[in-house]
Amino acid sequence: MITGLDHVVVLVSDIGVARAAYQTLLARAPAWQNSGEGADRVLFTLDNMTVELMAPHGFSVTADRMRALLGDQEGILASLCFRVADIGKMHRRLERVALRPDPVAEVESSDAATDAVLHWKRTRAATELTRGVRMFFLELADERPKSAVTDIAPIEGLDHVVVTTEDSERAAALYGARLGLDLALDRSHQDWGQLMFFRCGDLIVEVVRRPVAGGDAAHDRLWGLSWRVGDIDATRARLIASGLDVSEVRTGRKPGTRIMTVRNGTCGIQTVLLERSPKPAE
Repeated sequence: MITGLDHVVVLVSDIGVARAAYQTLLARAPAWQNSGEGADRVLFTLDNMTVELMAPHGFSVTADRMRALLGDQEGILASLCFRVADIGKMHRRLERVALRPDPVAEVESSDAATDAVLHWKRTRAATELTRGVRMFFLELADERPKSAVTDIAPIEGLDHVVVTTEDSERAAALYGARLGLDLALDRSHQDWGQLMFFRCGDLIVEVVRRPVAGGDAAHDRLWGLSWRVGDIDATRARLIASGLDVSEVRTGRKPGTRIMTVRNGTCGIQTVLLERSPKPAE
C-alpha cells in the first residue's frame, strides 16, 4: 500500500533563513514555493523524496499552533508523509488497523514562481495512535518538478529518516504490522541500543531504541535525517567552503558505508551524510 516516503516536513521559524540553509546543504534550488493557510512553504524535491520547509505566516490558529510547537527552536522535524498508490485503499487499511484516519481530502497547490499547479489526495492518521509521530498519507496526481543542482557534489536523496523509541515492540507493530513496511534489519548492540530498519521505497525508516532515564515509553520522536551522497569527500569539502561545521568522515555501522555529521546549517535538524560503496560487478 505504501510505495515510499513522499516527504518530510521541517517546521522552521524563518523561511528565508531555512531556504538558504537547505539550498547550501543540498546544493539544489527550491522546486516549489507558496504561502497560504497560515504558512510559508519551500519544497526541495530530490530523486526519491521531498523535504518541505514550513514556517508560520501571519496570525491564525494554524500559525499560532506552529509557533507553539517551535517554541524557541530554529526548526523541528514535524511529520512524515507516505506516498500511496490508492488513497481509498490506504484509508480503509488505516481504519482496519485502528489508526482512525481523517476523511480523504483533495488538495491543490500552486507554485509562486511559475503558477504551476499540483493536485493530490491525502489523509492523516490520529497522532495519539501513531505514538506521537504525525503521519500523513498522500496520492499525488502528477510528479513534482525536481530541484535543479546549484553546486558540485550535491545531495542525491534521502537514505533514511530516524525515529527514536522507548518501546521497540510497539514501534515495530506500528511500522511493520499496521503500516505494512518490511522489517529489513533488527539488531541490538550494547553501545548503541536496538536498530530496526523498515524498507520504504528505496529508503529506510530507521527506528532506534536508546533507553534513557525518565523516557516516554508511549511516544516516539522524529530524530533526524541521513542524506545520500555520491562522493562524501567532495561534499564535505563543498560544505566546509560554504562555512559549515562538519565532522571527519568515518566508517558507518553498515558495511560498505562512510558517514559524516553536519553540525550546523540544518535549522537544528540532526543531519548525517552517507556514502555507499559501489556494488562489485558480477
